[in-house]
Amino acid sequence: MDQRLADVLAVLELETLEVNLFRGESRDIGSPQVFGGQVLGQALVAAYRTVEGRVCHSLHAYFLRRGDFNAPIVYQVDRSRDGHGFSSRRVVAIQHGEQIFHMSCSFQVPEPGLEHQAPMPDVPPPESLTNFESYAEEILAELPEKVRPFFQHRRPFELRPVTQRDYLNPKPEPPLRYVWLRAVDQVPSDEDRLHRCLLAYVSDYNLLETATLPHGCTFQQLQAASIDHAMWFHRPFRADEWLLYAVDSPSASGARGLARGSLYARDGRLVASVAQEGLMRLRGPGPLGVTIEPVAPTR
Repeated sequence: MDQRLADVLAVLELETLEVNLFRGESRDIGSPQVFGGQVLGQALVAAYRTVEGRVCHSLHAYFLRRGDFNAPIVYQVDRSRDGHGFSSRRVVAIQHGEQIFHMSCSFQVPEPGLEHQAPMPDVPPPESLTNFESYAEEILAELPEKVRPFFQHRRPFELRPVTQRDYLNPKPEPPLRYVWLRAVDQVPSDEDRLHRCLLAYVSDYNLLETATLPHGCTFQQLQAASIDHAMWFHRPFRADEWLLYAVDSPSASGARGLARGSLYARDGRLVASVAQEGLMRLRGPGPLGVTIEPVAPTR
């Protein structure tokens, strides 16, 4: 197995401390704090540990504080309710004695019902596109030193954007992105819950960045962080097969940007929907020649 995939699977393998209490380790992916997708995926793993015979169909989470990737994270699960067809869980992530994240999620006994979905966008296939890592290697030397670790990080998912953003000289463009993604190797399990946890992990990529596209901002001009994250799982899928992530941003205001994402399997099935609002705070020289005073690195 590719070491990158093996590593993320190890990160999602939580240690059981007590009933409803779990502990997870973190990884440095080159960002100042723990990657939000990691916390999301681990929290979903913790919730799944308390449920049998049901699949997660939705989750709603808030990121409260920056996570420290040098310290473990403890996940406490509240078994809010187990009904005939649905179960509800609340997960709180704790680090250094403080809550850094909390999530509510709902599980359902699988059952048939009415079906419809939005059509999959018509975009080029992944085989015709360049891997993001290849592009990152080409521009690495020209990037600011503080953001290079993020671009150097070897991700457990292969990302192939339909249109590659110019990170060196960003120009205003429509808030819309299409990115093909899949795990870098075959996932050694057919368990639906594992594939949903992996998709929760990777769903944090590309969202907030899409909300910045109309403004042509550079890394030095923005303080960005996820505030909340919602996700709905519609249909079964595999995280190691190509999925199209179609992301748009309908609004940015009040130093916050909203992004929405739809994830499609290659056969056109809509497998999941995502929404996220994030902090987009200007600092330093702003776009359109406006100078913004620096702000403290807190929410």
